[in-house]
Amino acid sequence: MASSSNIVSAAALFLAIMAAAVHGQGTRVGFYSTTCPRVETIVRSAVQSRFNSDSTVAAGLLRMHFHDCFVQGCDGSVLISGAGTERTAIPNLSLNGFTVIDDAKTQLEAACPGVVSCADILALAARDAVVLANGPTWAVPTGRRDGRISVAQEALDNLPGPSDSVDSQIQKFTDRNLSVQDLVTLTGTASCATFNNRLFNYQGTGGPDPSIAADFLPTLRSFCPQNNNGAARVAMDTGSQNRFDTSYFTNIRNGRGVLESDQRLWSDNRTGNFVRRYLGLSGLLGLTFNVEFGRAMVRMGNVGVRTGTNGEIRRVCSAVN
Repeated sequence: MASSSNIVSAAALFLAIMAAAVHGQGTRVGFYSTTCPRVETIVRSAVQSRFNSDSTVAAGLLRMHFHDCFVQGCDGSVLISGAGTERTAIPNLSLNGFTVIDDAKTQLEAACPGVVSCADILALAARDAVVLANGPTWAVPTGRRDGRISVAQEALDNLPGPSDSVDSQIQKFTDRNLSVQDLVTLTGTASCATFNNRLFNYQGTGGPDPSIAADFLPTLRSFCPQNNNGAARVAMDTGSQNRFDTSYFTNIRNGRGVLESDQRLWSDNRTGNFVRRYLGLSGLLGLTFNVEFGRAMVRMGNVGVRTGTNGEIRRVCSAVN
């Protein structure tokens, strides 16, 4: 996750976000200014209420938005429940925050019935979650409409996987008009089942993945014993999972990446250069993570959006109308 240590000009951040939003395929900041002027206040209150009792919901909402946008675009399809939907796919079984979106939707339907999409609620909630975790804020372009299709297999096919090569990760981002820098910037928790092979029998060797730091291996094995059922979860930014900071990048630099796909970001020059720039290493031109994170979130939030008459405004977020 991003660093809260970088102080940036609010004006500069706003201009950067607005520049990105110009190309937002029909979304815009302030879309509901006349039709539902309290939308951001209502969503923020719903996120705050849950965060007060469970701070892990911040990472959960951010991850949910990411998972939504990579399948069918940012259309709220991950929120639909039922047999065979995205929500039932293995990568989505541990998503956290559905009740926050439902609570916000209930309040918005009372205030402005049939106006605010579930996809927009999710985009706003992800931003508010980051702010509550001491991260940056950014202006969220809205105007998305909700999709009607949600298929579990599409989540399996399109979401970046725990053992993906850098080439595969880059391709999945490129397919959505997102850059290598976006990949590094946006890439939480992972179930033991997704990386147990790294700990005990990497590529059939009978031993661990040699890229795991020797002093980190016992920690991972304590979280995920060899005979566990794979359901336990480990934060990918271990030691800082509920704070918005640069520990994720420090971890992969030090061989402490939980997923193989994460660790590969350090060793491949295409992605490693961005990691080094975020950490201020190697004499490269530095990047201010808070600014770049906001820009990347706006770009991701406009992946495959439905606007105008394309899609619908769901009455409840868990089911199509």
